[in-house]
Amino acid sequence: MKYPIGIQSFAKLREDGFVYVDKTALVYRLVTEGKIYFLSRPRRFGKSLLVSTLKAYFQGRKELFTGLALEKLETGWAEYPVFHIDFNGAIFMESDALARRLESYVAEWEQRYGKIPSDADLGDRFAYILRQAHAKYGRRCVVLIDEYDKPILDVLDMGIKVSVDGQEWLLEDRNRELLKAFYSVFKAADEDLQFVLLTGVTKFSQVNVFSGFNQPADISMDPRYEALCGITQEELERYFAEPIEAMAVQEGLSVVEMKDVLKRQYDGYHFSPRMTDVYNPFSLLNAFASGLVQDYWFRSGTPTYLLRLLAHSDENLDELTGRYYDPQEFIDYKATVEKPLPMIYQSGYLTIKDYKSRRGTFLLDFPNNEVKKGFVSLAAADYFKPARTEVNSWIQDLLDALEEGDVEQLRKLFTSFLADIPYTMRRKSDERERERYFHYTFYLIFRLVSVYAVYTEKQQSEGRVDCIVETPGYVYIFEFKLDGTADEALRQIAEKGYARPYEAEGRPLFCIGVGFSSQSGTVADWKVERR
Repeated sequence: MKYPIGIQSFAKLREDGFVYVDKTALVYRLVTEGKIYFLSRPRRFGKSLLVSTLKAYFQGRKELFTGLALEKLETGWAEYPVFHIDFNGAIFMESDALARRLESYVAEWEQRYGKIPSDADLGDRFAYILRQAHAKYGRRCVVLIDEYDKPILDVLDMGIKVSVDGQEWLLEDRNRELLKAFYSVFKAADEDLQFVLLTGVTKFSQVNVFSGFNQPADISMDPRYEALCGITQEELERYFAEPIEAMAVQEGLSVVEMKDVLKRQYDGYHFSPRMTDVYNPFSLLNAFASGLVQDYWFRSGTPTYLLRLLAHSDENLDELTGRYYDPQEFIDYKATVEKPLPMIYQSGYLTIKDYKSRRGTFLLDFPNNEVKKGFVSLAAADYFKPARTEVNSWIQDLLDALEEGDVEQLRKLFTSFLADIPYTMRRKSDERERERYFHYTFYLIFRLVSVYAVYTEKQQSEGRVDCIVETPGYVYIFEFKLDGTADEALRQIAEKGYARPYEAEGRPLFCIGVGFSSQSGTVADWKVERR
């Protein structure tokens, strides 16, 4: 089986015999039920392949669809003039990078369809091209724009300033205005358009990128198209039974167990209230090709723009996850340095995990283990970067101590790591902020220990446990007290019965009470009870 990793051309995929999960029935529905669409999906989720599939369809390349659902659905194959704009292959951090990119497209099309007689801007020139193409073909035009938002994301919150005609601009504002002017052509050229699709990660509707032309139908959360990109559970089992079985044999697991491993690692995305499970296709295909379950998607790119937003945000990562939100809080783009949630959701680092129809609210959390581990690791590295201690190395030492039941080594590791964090980082003006700092510090630390079952703020019958870590050989129950004593923490563990669910097990159980000092910023008191 040939896996189309990194292949975004539908023609190449079909002609060279790569496996293709047939989405063409949804493609046919898309082109026959509407005209102008917008689709938001995380990176490497198949948006470019979708655009390429649509391009092949509108070019009338019937031979590429042999054996697919669309072959039977379409009876009147025709060729349309197709205009494909792809922002994937460029970096837009120079002042004129976007203008050059747009100019190159328009100049190429003018050679084919003619140039407007008078001096005109890019938008008017494009409108003229569409009119000429419509007249030449006798058919309306198709416009496909892939990653329309990349020119803004590349420079988002970078503070890059440029001078244009003697006027100073932020580059993200300049790029936004260029796109707005260019996309406004769709309103003037409405009679010349058969179909338009814009894909991207984010929807910048609230900052007027789409103003000036007919608003596209946003299908990002439309139940009809939730599986347009990505791989569903049914598709996984229908197309990939062979590699799943091979991986199961290699790992010494049953097929059912192997499916569970893949589900925890790569599944978990939901793109509508219908809650259809969607797997990350990039990671899944890489896992099948290599036979290894690893973190492929997160390694393929660093969401630096998200870290820039989080660095300014008043909210910590733990305060954003595991909460119910009104859709207006995260679906429409209006992310700011104070509220980065829409960008985090739309970029794929959080997804819908539950839907309360009565209230119309959605639970947002990490989609799967791959994303949780990768994003928390990145956030922790950025959060702890002033410290001299190397976070990843420290985590490995922590894992060793947990595996060996070495609670004294745990104490030394926590004490030294916290003491290494500069005073300026942990200095907080009031008690609430000091508590938030310590809570978030330990949230990040224990989220990083994702090799084991780790529960932070776990709800039990008589209260919330600060942290429980389960390894194959040991169970650890932690209770932390800021400016309190270890005895107080142990007393709470006993009085609330936090250890009770584990008493019938054979694994040794450590109840660990920890007192932290807001003055010294590290462990002030540490006591352990073994059961």
